[in-house]
Amino acid sequence: MRSWRIAPPDRSAQISTSRATDLVMSISHADADALAASMLKTVGDTLPVSQCTVFAYEFDARPRTVSAADHRGGRFLRDVAERYATHFYALDGNRAIIGRSSGAHSRDALVLHQQHSAEIENAAYRAACYAQPNVSDRLSLLVQPMDGVWLSINFYRDSAYGNFAAGELEQVESVAHLFAHAAKSHYALNGQHQQGPAIAMLARVRRACPALTPRELDVLRGVLEGASAAEIALQMGVKPASVVTYQKRAYARLGISNQRQLFALCLMPERS
Repeated sequence: MRSWRIAPPDRSAQISTSRATDLVMSISHADADALAASMLKTVGDTLPVSQCTVFAYEFDARPRTVSAADHRGGRFLRDVAERYATHFYALDGNRAIIGRSSGAHSRDALVLHQQHSAEIENAAYRAACYAQPNVSDRLSLLVQPMDGVWLSINFYRDSAYGNFAAGELEQVESVAHLFAHAAKSHYALNGQHQQGPAIAMLARVRRACPALTPRELDVLRGVLEGASAAEIALQMGVKPASVVTYQKRAYARLGISNQRQLFALCLMPERS
């Protein structure tokens, strides 16, 4: 695995007017998957890529699938994305980049992260997200549209074509800033609406206690959304008893003991 910052290119890649128009229209398209589909087509004009996903990592909670496109069509890639978000996102190499970066400087950065299938140590993660969808390599463009939120634009290489080579990486870099701006614009139009008040409250809790773990935040998000322990367990892929344990740990870190106090904490004015 390796990652590096992408500097603004001396000149962007030449793409057709129809591709540029398609990308712009996809930003506000009624079908959220139009964004990933447009990016996949644009990259696919010059490189063999089979899938594209866009994830939103919001305030250390489990990622949300913003957009997904697969040459095969259907729900296959959406199902893979859901398994990733439920079981494996904490094992992703992207997490190290997202976790250590914050502030205005990181919002100006665009990072490219490459992760080969063979580099993934966890067998279940490798099987579910690489072997089953027949992926050999993944390139992720990471951009931060706002504090506490990262977007990951991912391109997946079919195993028949091996890993991305140096010249191919340069081709992706040449359209990276264009794609980053499109994703940020799409998120600005749709992100807050999809998040709802629960995410805003979760951000308040996270600021109050940065020590909360991703699993504890997942449980708190479910509680704030009004889900039961059984429903949260299904979303997280764990047992209801584990949800109760994470909830107790989170409450202890926050210095509270029940759901009513959690909501009260979310509504308290923050100290400047």
